[in-house]
Amino acid sequence: MNLARIYFRDYGMSLVLLLLGAMFSFLTVREQHPSGAAAGEQVADLILERNGTSATVLIASRATSEDQQFASAAEARLTSNGAQVLASVAGGPGDVRKAIEEILAKGQTIDAIAANDVSSKWNVYDRFESVGSEKCVVPMSYTWPDFLKFSNLLGIASQTAIYAIIAVGMTMVIITGGIDLSVGSLVALSSVISAIVIRDFGGGISAGISWVLAAYLSGILTAACLGIFCGLMITRFRVPPFLVSLSVMMMASGLAFRVSEGRSIAELPKSYLWVGSQVTWGIPNPVILMLFLYVIAHIVMSQTVFGRYVYSIGGNAEAARLSGVPVKRILLMVYMISGLLAGLGGIIQSSQLAAGDPKFGDMYELEVIAAVVVGGTSLMGGEGRIFGTLIGAFIIAVIKNGMNLTNVAPFNQKIVLGAVLLVAVLLDQMKRNHSSRN
Repeated sequence: MNLARIYFRDYGMSLVLLLLGAMFSFLTVREQHPSGAAAGEQVADLILERNGTSATVLIASRATSEDQQFASAAEARLTSNGAQVLASVAGGPGDVRKAIEEILAKGQTIDAIAANDVSSKWNVYDRFESVGSEKCVVPMSYTWPDFLKFSNLLGIASQTAIYAIIAVGMTMVIITGGIDLSVGSLVALSSVISAIVIRDFGGGISAGISWVLAAYLSGILTAACLGIFCGLMITRFRVPPFLVSLSVMMMASGLAFRVSEGRSIAELPKSYLWVGSQVTWGIPNPVILMLFLYVIAHIVMSQTVFGRYVYSIGGNAEAARLSGVPVKRILLMVYMISGLLAGLGGIIQSSQLAAGDPKFGDMYELEVIAAVVVGGTSLMGGEGRIFGTLIGAFIIAVIKNGMNLTNVAPFNQKIVLGAVLLVAVLLDQMKRNHSSRN
């Protein structure tokens, strides 16, 4: 019972995440139409079953990568079983019309048309008396929520990764009782610095892997240095964290525009895109990196002296100092980590979008702070959990994704997200009031 109470106290928002997933699953139940290689094989089997192994088949699909997988799989399955593929068209209705005309001009007949849900609805087939849309064979549809489609869930995780990674550092900052408003601008600055290193020193799109790594480090270390600067202003000169990070936010944004001359820098090699755009074991690399960082951060915050010091500073900085905690050094490290992870977020975003841009990271600080607060970290300091922040980041992402799937207007989405943040802050305040009364 005590374990359950502890879990709900620290990670109770996981139930909210599950309820949101259930709600959006219910609201997005739709008729689904298979696509890709599996759909192509299914259509081929249906044609072979209905028309036999001597069937003559036209394959009609669009020029998208998913449709090409459909066409290739259908053709391979048909030809391996003895059927004849007269043509495989990748394009639009006009391309299909030309293919049908050429087939009929040769005196050939079309027994079946392998198509998907989109290409089967083209009206070009009914223009030919000997063809007709009734010859189209499509994959069998099924009912399933759009929200629970694997591609959508993977997209949510991939889109959340940048915010969640930055939120690790923000969680540490807020637990100490501070705030870091500079992370969004550091994302932009990091992306610009790394892109400039590649363009001006590494040879642009022909840059080797060593220059790519140097560019990564340049962007991340630049952001980390500005994080250290924030920490120094707070610890040495006792400037409030809000004002320091606000100043650094404006300076970093201006510097990003200055060094990039206000333009996007796109001269990046394909190897630069690995960290943000490639997949490993079928999982996007940013998601793998996010999970790895959260495991490490959880261990650091729950099992090390550094983590205990961070919590003690947030609980009562003066008492922590009197107890021998090196308060200034710990705060310096916390703001450095926040800057470093913001820089890493900039590298990931520039890798995803194949460019460094001074406009990256706009309003990220608000998204990140929202994820931290919704995840249960108190803005008053001294309380919070790393995995709670991950849950908070996914709550924000699920709400945004669910509203997009249900066609909620963008301005209404802002109202909802603002209300969610306000409710999270109110719950934190109510919990603190309850604790103080007890």
